[in-house]
Amino acid sequence: MGYYRRKDQAATLWFVDVSEAGAVTPEGITHQRAMERFHVRARDGRVLSGAVTFVGVWTRLPKWRWAARAVTLTGALVALELGYRMFLPVRPFISRIFARVLQLQSLIVGAKRR
Repeated sequence: MGYYRRKDQAATLWFVDVSEAGAVTPEGITHQRAMERFHVRARDGRVLSGAVTFVGVWTRLPKWRWAARAVTLTGALVALELGYRMFLPVRPFISRIFARVLQLQSLIVGAKRR
């Protein structure tokens, strides 16, 4: 989410980090469910979940519009959803590894400055 927030130079998207204390989740979505999957509220008010949410974000980011167009190919959205569902169970592990790598990088940079 942070990546897409940084790429949204024109501020066409509004992001809510539901991991922050006091964050309000979309109506009908529990905090747990919001933490488990990526959600987007469409312009018409519908809350989208899963792979289709990425397509909604990609259409608004100039350097990602190619990906949104690619998903219009037959079967591409289904494949993206399947890949997303396979990724979800390992996402916490990947996040922990990434956090440790960043921590080690920070320690190395700090040690080099001394």
